[in-house]
Formats: sequence, structure tokens, C-alpha cells
Amino acid sequence: MDKDEAKKRLAELRNEIVEHNKAYYVMDRPKISDAQYDKLLRELIKLEETYPDLVTPDSPSQRVGGKPAQGFRTIRHRAPLLSLGNAFNPGDLQAFHRRVTEAVGDVEYVVEFKIDGLTVALVYQDGLLVSGATRGDGEIGEDITQNLKTIPTVPLKLKSSINLEVRGEAFMPKKAFLKLNEEREEAGESVFANPRNAAAGSLRQLDPKVAASRQLQVFSYQVLYSPEIDLAEHEKALEFLEEQGFLVNPQRLVSRSMEEVIQYIENWTEKRHQLPYEIDGMVIKVNSLTQHRQLGATAKAPRWAIAYKFPAEEAETQIIDVELNVGRTGVLTPTAVLAPVRLAGSTVSRATLHNEDNIRDKDIKIGDVVLVHKAGDIIPEVIKVLKEKRTGSEKDFSMPEICPECGSHVVRFSGEAAHRCTGGACPAQLRESVIHFASRDAMDIEGLGPAVVGQLLAAGLIKDVADLYYLNREQLLGLSRMGEKSAHNLITAIEKSRENSLAQLIFALGIRFVGAKAGKLLAHHLGSLERVMSASEEELTSIPEIGIKMATSIRAYFQEEQNKQIIEKLIKAGVNTQHKGKEVETSFTGKTFVLTGTLPNLSRKEAQSLIEEQGGKVTGSVSKATNFVVAGENPGSKYDKAVSLNIPILDEEKLLVLLKG
Repeated sequence: MDKDEAKKRLAELRNEIVEHNKAYYVMDRPKISDAQYDKLLRELIKLEETYPDLVTPDSPSQRVGGKPAQGFRTIRHRAPLLSLGNAFNPGDLQAFHRRVTEAVGDVEYVVEFKIDGLTVALVYQDGLLVSGATRGDGEIGEDITQNLKTIPTVPLKLKSSINLEVRGEAFMPKKAFLKLNEEREEAGESVFANPRNAAAGSLRQLDPKVAASRQLQVFSYQVLYSPEIDLAEHEKALEFLEEQGFLVNPQRLVSRSMEEVIQYIENWTEKRHQLPYEIDGMVIKVNSLTQHRQLGATAKAPRWAIAYKFPAEEAETQIIDVELNVGRTGVLTPTAVLAPVRLAGSTVSRATLHNEDNIRDKDIKIGDVVLVHKAGDIIPEVIKVLKEKRTGSEKDFSMPEICPECGSHVVRFSGEAAHRCTGGACPAQLRESVIHFASRDAMDIEGLGPAVVGQLLAAGLIKDVADLYYLNREQLLGLSRMGEKSAHNLITAIEKSRENSLAQLIFALGIRFVGAKAGKLLAHHLGSLERVMSASEEELTSIPEIGIKMATSIRAYFQEEQNKQIIEKLIKAGVNTQHKGKEVETSFTGKTFVLTGTLPNLSRKEAQSLIEEQGGKVTGSVSKATNFVVAGENPGSKYDKAVSLNIPILDEEKLLVLLKG
């Protein structure tokens, strides 16, 4: 391909990838599979590497993160980014309403979620992103442009070639927060207290590749400067931002009634825990931008907006004991056993203490009366000791020098917050490893739950995960409460798992930092377990989303003699080590399916695997973007919605015909 052809193809690829980014992240309606998207991005990056002078600032390749910065320079905002006044009850909101109506008369409000994240300001010139900064002190912020470029919901190029400044909130979804903390805990690193701190910490990394790995998002919510655009209302400004490609939160109310505003806020006060991201209140804004100018601002806050802050979700309880859990990587995690207490919609009786440093920093003792909350509305956590309620009977806690599971020495490596068991045959690690190996997203061995795994270990029938494939019926019948039928079903499930995908096997091995998605990437790109085992770090890091940390862990795992022996035993047992996925596009590629009801022969997971192997995607709800609904017995409301939307409905037989054809 010559340079002119490359230039033309690059323009096509950039436009196509930008549209797919919008469909996936902004509209939540992906048009192609992840594999197809990765293929387009790889082609783009390869062409840009061949013709580096054709790389443009708005290219999607700029989202992967460039070289680490030496430090952050500062940016002075065009106009001060003011904070908001606070309301804590309906009376405060009524008082705000009176002040506004006394000043400007009749008024209409827009009510939006107050996202709990990090405020950012984005500047565009001629439609291209030129800078992005933190709020800082409102006058001057830090230049975090390169980190913001890695976030898919920050447009690098607008639909219109205009000058524009936008205010938004960078945040980390709850699932990404949980995953990040789990990874940090397993790596022996300190964990983030909440998603807001995680988002702020991620955006202030000097290496943009770190920010790129953190699954951050940005909701844009205010036009700060737009000389070419005449906007009369805040609601119209939000619609304009959506048209330009920004992610704007769809949950908002436009109303002329303060009573309706208060009712809306009260409804979301109860429902906010259901959201996939964290909010700490609601923002009420006057809709008319003319009235914004009439109302003006104080030195600190605009008079046309106010933030309603949700009441703190905290509860008082007592620490009865501290238990230790030894994870499958050997990390000892202390957990507080609490007197049961109601918190954020559920009863809490346990709370994570993370590590010894956290216990020391908060001066936590067994017997203490404490305040607990849910970090990110998810994880119960002790936030404060009520020292004034101490009686003197409280006891200090310290991490043991000996593993409570196997008696091996416990060590804390330099630079890590975690304590780890050094025992290579630690039953706790082996038990967790086998449970993980048999779990649904791994080898999916039905009937091999924690209780059975514990029995197998206690009876000495397995020393590693490969031993599962050498079990026989007579051995199982010797276990407590293991009848003829249960033994037969378990042996059948183990036999069936020999034919699982390579991606499942890679994930099942429990390699540090390698999740289900990474297992799929490794299987797809390398094709066999043997190739994964022999791949160099350079080969591994050439795979999209496989970083040096993961590559180093993979190499270390397969260089360990004990692990090589496990692989040899798995291969001898006939466990599949080859990639079975389709490498070409099929009629299912890019299509969205919803499964409902009970199919006569296929389990839901089997049906999903068959669809995904053909390039399709399975989602949980029916919408206009759904291409097919696969229905079995007792399909329920999903079937009815598919009928109302005229979406094609397949039974199992028709699905299998499509798969073959």
C-alpha cells in the first residue's frame, strides 16, 4: 500500500473506530464484536507505525497511552470553575427556590446526578481536543491531557469544527473499582478507599498507560465556552454535547415544580445503590442560561445551582473478632466480624480490614465500637473507631508469623502491604485454586463446589488441579455424603470439561493478573497452550491489553517446574489445549442475542459459548438493538418484549441451524 492509499485507509479506519466507540460507550449499542473492533484498531496502529507522519492528534491510537510525563504543568482556566452551595434537606431546597424566583420570577429546573469523581475541563479548538485539566483551586488546574485522551468517552474530535470548553466529571464504575482493588490486594499494594479516590489517583499518574488500564469514564455536563453556538437552555446544551459525541448522563428531570424536584431526589436517594457508578447527591440547576446571567454568582458558587447532598450511609456496630482468610495467591486478608447492622439496604456482619497497615493507621482493636460504611456502596468497611466508647477490655490484633492454614512462615515482602504464606502446598491456596479452576467462568465443573473440594483434599485424593482428571468413581464413593448419582454426575462433569475452550483453561490456571478476558486474548492470538508457555515477554506484550506486568507474571508461571508438571498432567489427561474459536466473520458477527427460558438440550452457558464462538454477543435485556431472542420453556417478559419490538425469536433448533449455516 502506497502513502496515498494509506492516508485514505487511515481516514476510513479512524472514522469507523470513532463511530464504534460512540456506539459502545455513549449509546450502549455496540455494532460489532470486540474481536472485530480489535482487528480494526490493530490495522490502524500498524499503518500509523509504517507512516508515522500520518498520525493525527484525534486518532483512536492516541487512547492507548504514550510516554510517561516528567510532571504535570498547570493550566489557567478561562473562567473560574466554581463549586456549588449545598442543600441537606427539602427545606434548604425550598429556600433556594424562593431566592431564585424572587430574583428572576418563574423558573424551570434541570436535576442531574452529582457524580462522585474528579472534575475536569476539556478545551477544543476547531473541533480537536487540545487540553484537559483538573479543577485544581478553580483558577488553575493540572494539565492531564494525555491521561484524559485514554478515556473512550472523551471525544478527541467533535462532529463540528468549533471552539468549545466543557466541564465534566471523571469517574470509575463500581465494577472497575472492585477489580482494581482486588488486583492491588493480590499484588500486595494498598487499596483505594472509594471509586472517587481511585479515579483521581488514576488521572494523576505520570504514565498514561496506567490511566488507560483503569476503565475510567467521563460524564460531560456543562458548556463553559462556545462562541459559535447560541444556546438558550442548559437542557439544550446537554443535547448539544450528546450530538457532538460526549457521554451525557441520560438520567435527569426537567420541571417547573420544586415539589416534583424534591420527589425525584427522594426516589433516587433510595435507588442510588442500584447504579453502576457512585453518586453522592443531586444537582439542581436553573434551565434558562439568560437567568444564569441574571442570577450571577458569589465568589465561591453560582446562584443558579445548588447541590443536594445525600445523608451519610454509616452505621455504628462492634468488632466481635478478626478472622484471617488465606487467598489462592497466599495473601492473608484480615476481616472484621461485626455485630450485625443494617447498612445501605442490606444487613452487614463482616467488613474488610484490607491489611495490617490499615488496622494500625485506624488503631482498630478487637472489641472496638466502630463506624462502618460501604466503600463505593459495595464493600463494607470500617471507617472510624469510636475511641470514646472504649472500656479497656479491647484487644490488639497483629498479623501472625505462622500461616493459620498450613503452619508455614508468613512474610511481608518489601514494598508490599500484604502478608503472604510461603507454603507451596498450603491447603488454603490449593483449595482456593481448585475452587477457582472449577468455577463457572473457568472449567465450569458442575458439582465441584467448596465442600466437595474440601473433602477431596482431606482424603488426599488431589494434590493439584490436574489430579481431578485422574479421579474414579470408587474414590468418590468413599467420600462422606457422596452417593452413586452424585459420583456419576461429578465424573461426567469432569469428563465434559476436558473439551472446554483454551481461554477457559488459561483463566482456570489462576495465573496472577490473568482474568477471563486476558485468557480469551491469549487463546485467540497464540492459538495453543504450548505457544502461550513458550511466548516471550515481547510476544505477549504485542497482544492488545497484555501489559508488561501481566506478561512477566505469565512467563514466571510457566517457568516454574511445579506448574510445568501440572500442565503435563493436564495434557496427558486429554484436556484441550488448542483454540477452537472462529477466526473468520460469520453470520453471527456483530449480532446481539438475548437468551430466555429453559432450552431443551443446551444450558444457557453452552448456548452463550456457541454464539460467542461465532462472533455474536449475548446480553441480558431486550432492546431495539437486539437482533435475536433465543427462547425456551417459560420465557417470561423478555419474550413479550421481543414480540412487541418485532425481534426475530429462535428456538433451540433454529439457533443450531443458524450456527451450522
